[in-house]
Amino acid sequence: MLTACAVGPDFEPPAAPEVSAYTSQLLPEQTSAADMKGGEAQRFVRGLDIPGQWWTLFHSAALNSLVEQALENNPTLPAAEAALRQAWENVYAAQGAFFPTAVVSYSPSRNKTATGVTFTAASSGPPFFTLHTAQVVVTYAPDVFGGTRRQVESLMATAEFQRYQLEAAYLTLTSNVVAAAVQEASLRGQIAATEEIIKIESASLDILRKQFQLGQVAGLDVAAVEAALAQAQATLPPLQKQLAVQRDLLTALIGRLPSQAPAEKFELASLQLPQELPVSLPSNLVEQRPDIQSAEAQLHSASALIGVALAARLPQFTLTGNAGATANQISQLFMTPGTAFWTLAGNVAQTVFDAGTLLHKERAAVAAFEEAAAMYRSTVIAAFQNVADTLHALQSDADTLRAAFAAERAAFESLEITRMQLQFGAVNYLSLLTAQNTYQMALIALVQAQAARYADTAALFQALGGGWWNREDVPPAKKWDIQLMP
Repeated sequence: MLTACAVGPDFEPPAAPEVSAYTSQLLPEQTSAADMKGGEAQRFVRGLDIPGQWWTLFHSAALNSLVEQALENNPTLPAAEAALRQAWENVYAAQGAFFPTAVVSYSPSRNKTATGVTFTAASSGPPFFTLHTAQVVVTYAPDVFGGTRRQVESLMATAEFQRYQLEAAYLTLTSNVVAAAVQEASLRGQIAATEEIIKIESASLDILRKQFQLGQVAGLDVAAVEAALAQAQATLPPLQKQLAVQRDLLTALIGRLPSQAPAEKFELASLQLPQELPVSLPSNLVEQRPDIQSAEAQLHSASALIGVALAARLPQFTLTGNAGATANQISQLFMTPGTAFWTLAGNVAQTVFDAGTLLHKERAAVAAFEEAAAMYRSTVIAAFQNVADTLHALQSDADTLRAAFAAERAAFESLEITRMQLQFGAVNYLSLLTAQNTYQMALIALVQAQAARYADTAALFQALGGGWWNREDVPPAKKWDIQLMP
């Protein structure tokens, strides 16, 4: 009867949002395509499960190796695992309150009796004596109103929170490695494009210089093209600086110092664009996203703490028993009659006045629960927005790449025609500068659009939870499955 009830609300997980889609407009079956590497059409497959090692879908051995190195060496995962172990140890410590506490003590003492008093017992006999006391004290606080059970429930929910924080750290780390690799590939592509532009402009400048020697163009024309070439060359060092910084980021992600850069390098041509994109059911997203599960665990913990605060306002019961022996010599402790003693006591305490302290603590617990509920709703909204934004980006990326590819082809043909006409003196340097500038912008935009498709594809896997429920790289003992005690 004493363990039958637990005050406070019984937690029920919030229901998933009652929506059937992430976007207000119906998703197309697939994106548009461009006739180039990374321009393949991508199909949206509703309900397709996400593999635990989703980054392998890019079919890059270098990327797989780098992710494995990050999982093995990056310190964020051991930190998250240690936090989870700490949370579970706190649960185990709190569960000890379900059982009695027994303390064994032994107290030897040497004493002197005051002999200057008037009563006979104190003034007669030797003043010095030794006393040995051995006893066992057992204390038990019955969890009558479930305050202890609610406290353990709250701590177990905190352990659940730490479990999903570990999954979030895993997902964030792997996603950051993929994003950093794609960004490195993008920068290498932009550097290559800039070097190609410099090469083209250098060849055009050679043509003008020969024409200048023949008196066909003015020196002002040559100077203008030289300025354009210098301007193109000036864009190269900032890109190289960004690449160096990106390499440092990748090195840090795999848990190394900057001087220990990895051997793996990334080009857009080495990555394969996944052509089937999973679109999880909206009702499943709340179970897949680690941040939503973490927010739910915090809500659960706050709910249990209301019961803790409620139980603190009700009578507190304590049972205490102690038994032992007292003697003048150790050998007499347990063998001599008359040295044993015992006490059995019960206590019920009820706070009758505390200036509203316990009441306000209960109200604070209720407010904390309401805060956690609002934060949970905010997390769910942000998660759905994240998925919707990524789906929009993927469609836009495909259209942008197709347009950028067409623009680059047209700009390249225009530049080739202009260069041929320049050799025959059919156009002036202004036409050449215009064609070169157009091609430069088109080529850089093409590389950036190509990289965006890879980056946003990785972002979709991250937004949908990353498939942590299908992970095979962690032994079962480290999956931290949590079963709440009844």
